[in-house]
Amino acid sequence: MLKFILRRIGVSALVLLGASLLMFILTINSGDPLGDLRESNDPNRAQLMAERTERLRLDDNPLERYWDWLSGVGGCFTGNCDLGTTINGIDVLTLTQQAASSTLRLVTLATVLAIVVGIALGILTAIRQYSGFDYTITFSAFLFFSLPVFWAATLLKEYAAIQYNNWIVVGQYAPLTIVVVALLAGFLLQAVLGGTRRRRLVTGAVTFAFVAVLLFVFNALDWWRHPMFGIGGVLAVSAAAGVLVAALVAGLRNRRVLYAALTTAVVGTIAYLLTAPLLVNEPSWLLLAVLFVVSVLVSVAIGFAWGGYTRKQAMIVTGITGVITSIMVVADILIAHWASFLSIKSRPISTIGSQTPNFTGEFWEQALDIGTQILLPTILLTLVSVATHSRYTRSSMLETLNQDYVRTARSKGLSEREVIVKHAFRNALIPITTIVAFDFAALIGGAIITEQVFGWKGMGALFQDGLRAVDPGPVMAFFLVTGIAAVLMNLVADIAYAALDPRIRR
Repeated sequence: MLKFILRRIGVSALVLLGASLLMFILTINSGDPLGDLRESNDPNRAQLMAERTERLRLDDNPLERYWDWLSGVGGCFTGNCDLGTTINGIDVLTLTQQAASSTLRLVTLATVLAIVVGIALGILTAIRQYSGFDYTITFSAFLFFSLPVFWAATLLKEYAAIQYNNWIVVGQYAPLTIVVVALLAGFLLQAVLGGTRRRRLVTGAVTFAFVAVLLFVFNALDWWRHPMFGIGGVLAVSAAAGVLVAALVAGLRNRRVLYAALTTAVVGTIAYLLTAPLLVNEPSWLLLAVLFVVSVLVSVAIGFAWGGYTRKQAMIVTGITGVITSIMVVADILIAHWASFLSIKSRPISTIGSQTPNFTGEFWEQALDIGTQILLPTILLTLVSVATHSRYTRSSMLETLNQDYVRTARSKGLSEREVIVKHAFRNALIPITTIVAFDFAALIGGAIITEQVFGWKGMGALFQDGLRAVDPGPVMAFFLVTGIAAVLMNLVADIAYAALDPRIRR
């Protein structure tokens, strides 16, 4: 395996080297870097042109300029990284770090959500092939996949930001709106659950009544402007998530795994009670990171203690439950600070930029500001990627479910959960791994249209600015980041193949 990895890295390095030379030559010949100065009426035009010519080394041989850039990149291996300067004399390495940080913040959450939701929907639609739920998800997937990104972004700005900002001033749903939302929720849930006509009617009616009552109660409590979740909510959601994960991984008959998941939810909630003063009064990103790592380790230890002969499954379940519990703790604190955030920023959902200028809130208000800034781009990127992942997962699952070994597993009396989770799902992931790996690598390169619409200065903007100015520095920095990301994700996909299918290791 090590020999295979080293060989792949070597081949990839040669590909990157050749591609970087081609990219450099194409960039410097894509236009005139002195074009704006040639048309200028500035009395110092000749001096400015001479300075730019010297800065970009326009009088030197293109291969010499490329070798100079490559030498600077080589210095990154010794701690002396030099990617040159831009056409305006700005350090390219600094710009690249800022752009990469902005892009990663933009695409990471969207990619994770798209993978989880897309794969889950793909599996469910494959299991319930040709059902109403399958047709609904299929139609939605094609709809979101076909939507022009700039148009979808405009709709999100109008209805998820501007109209919401107008509504939150009052924060009350009209009775007619509540009825429509409850009807829609009832219709969607009965379509998802399916069953006989009577079961569908009961499901729709119960859902309609529950949602309508809940929304009326929220209106009465002014919950939308002063929301609260509380310890009970954290415990309820964490325990429910633990039960769900235990049911998927080990089955509810495995009491040890189930009890381990519930223990994790309870311990996490108690830990929240003990650390709440510290989290609320003296928060920091380092503190959150340390507590998150500790919570995961404790959760895995609970699974190890409870697991018995199914220790591995118990540790997986408790680890996932611990992560969900940690997320719920942070969500509860953020929800508790929503009212104070509204008092500082009356129009909370931003339509442009990655942060609010001169924002004066405390730590948790600043976290909410970051979240509201990233909300719309995340929704947009998630919807587009979910469509792709769900379709590939559905196709792969359907192909796997028709294999002989799946029919054999069913004939031996295995439960449907075991057939799907242990046999079909793992093998169906093999082709999906390629899509996920390259999708993440592509997004790291910058969601150019999304960044432009929402005013984010990420890798896409770095590439555009450099290409527009015929400046090879930013363009080559973009190529370096995206090229390395593509190589690494391709390598990760190959290693994942070997982990998913032992036959590939040989």
